[in-house]
Amino acid sequence: MKNPDYRVTASSSSARFRWPEVWGEARTRVLVWYTVILALAFGLAIPAFRQRLFDRVEARVQQDIWGEVKDFRELLSGRIDLESLENNRMEHFHPSDPEPVRPVPPPPADAREAALMQDLQLPTTAAEARRFFSAYLQVEIPEDNIYLITFVDGQFYQSSPVALPRDFRPDTPLMRRWATQTEPEQGEQTSLYNENDRILYVVEPVKANGKLLGTWVVAHSVIGERAEVLEAVGVVIQVSLVVLAISLLLAWFAAGRVLQPLRALTATIQSISETDLTRRIPVQGQGELAKLATTFNDMMDRLESSFISQRNFVNDAGHELRTPITIMRGHLELMSSHPDEQQDTLEVVMDELDRMSRFVEDLVLLAKAERPNFLQLETVDAEALTHELFVKAQVLAPRNWQLESVAKGRIVVDRQRIIQAVMNLAQNATQHTEPDDTITIGSAIRKDKVHFWVRDTGAGIRLEDQQRIFERFARASHGRRRSEGAGLGLSIVKAIAEAHGGQVSLRSQLGSGSTFAVILPLEPNV
Repeated sequence: MKNPDYRVTASSSSARFRWPEVWGEARTRVLVWYTVILALAFGLAIPAFRQRLFDRVEARVQQDIWGEVKDFRELLSGRIDLESLENNRMEHFHPSDPEPVRPVPPPPADAREAALMQDLQLPTTAAEARRFFSAYLQVEIPEDNIYLITFVDGQFYQSSPVALPRDFRPDTPLMRRWATQTEPEQGEQTSLYNENDRILYVVEPVKANGKLLGTWVVAHSVIGERAEVLEAVGVVIQVSLVVLAISLLLAWFAAGRVLQPLRALTATIQSISETDLTRRIPVQGQGELAKLATTFNDMMDRLESSFISQRNFVNDAGHELRTPITIMRGHLELMSSHPDEQQDTLEVVMDELDRMSRFVEDLVLLAKAERPNFLQLETVDAEALTHELFVKAQVLAPRNWQLESVAKGRIVVDRQRIIQAVMNLAQNATQHTEPDDTITIGSAIRKDKVHFWVRDTGAGIRLEDQQRIFERFARASHGRRRSEGAGLGLSIVKAIAEAHGGQVSLRSQLGSGSTFAVILPLEPNV
């Protein structure tokens, strides 16, 4: 049953919203964990991202350096000339790249020098080394932060680009060592002026006839690329913080929407009282929260059903006890001093007390049926038990009693409880039959189950009453009931059968009688 006012209840709950309560909410804890997880993720990702960029930049720098080394070695060995070197560079020039700016070469000093510029020969003297380096530097334009530096006769000669960082000034120890370098070398060195900057370099001596003519150096300062990487990382951090803030805001509202059933559950629980168990939570969608709402509603259905059953039980029990009390009070109030009337009154009172005693005993029995020690199981011979049931039933009332069939075999049951259940069925049959009707008792073992049944040719039971009559205090709306019983007999039969792990079946038709059967497993798992 759904509560039509659950939205109003939830709204009134929202009206009492207080900020201190926010910190105890489930979505706040979810958001805190979400923030912690994202912070850890970014805390690990940003350094890894920065290091990955550093590695890629350094790999590109190494590639550029060794590209320059390869070109210079091929030029020095004569495998390519300056024109080929320039053409190769222009082939790798992309239209989107800025066109390289070449310095304007100075006019040649004489015709011989112009011829050398036109058809450069490998240097064999210091003068030729100068012309070789000059022509080379005019053609080869290095990438950003790469410096091509040349030395002749142990002195700095020219560089490309012309403007060099402070670490490449001629008077620095690094430059003085490069000027007299006689063997190829690859290495790196920390900057003298910035401890965060590293200088990667490759040195190539230029020799002729075993004599050092000059030195060619390609060097790279990583400070520029590192600055670009740090700038990119800074942009990523800024964007990530903005995205994180927006994500947390959206997560807050999303978590509140997802956890809405919990607030509805709280509001519903607060609205439940001891007299109103009709409140229910609306179930929306699927998943854990929908299952929680469904489970809660199912629990409330069971509680409401139990509450109604207990209320009806109290009302019915009160009614059943009130009748004999009223009878006894009336007879006692009207009792005279005559001995015969006193004896009659005493018999009526004792009869009503006996009825009340049986009623209380039935209630106690139904209460015990829910306990684990309700049954006292033993191995019983089914044939002997059936004959005993038939003998005991014949004394209940004058009827045409018949024994239909007898099961043969041994079963594990509580003998006294089975006798009680079948006797209740037989007593119930006598109340719905006439003296000339037939009541049949029988038993059989079928498919690992034992059946005990009582069949009569009485009035029968209406279809709509066949399930209800097993409830406590229930009576059939039609039939020739002759006793003023409390309506607990069939409830006791059902409780005994279910305690054995079995059931009670009923087949009946108005005017054709009824058949009640207690069906039990041969060895109950209890």
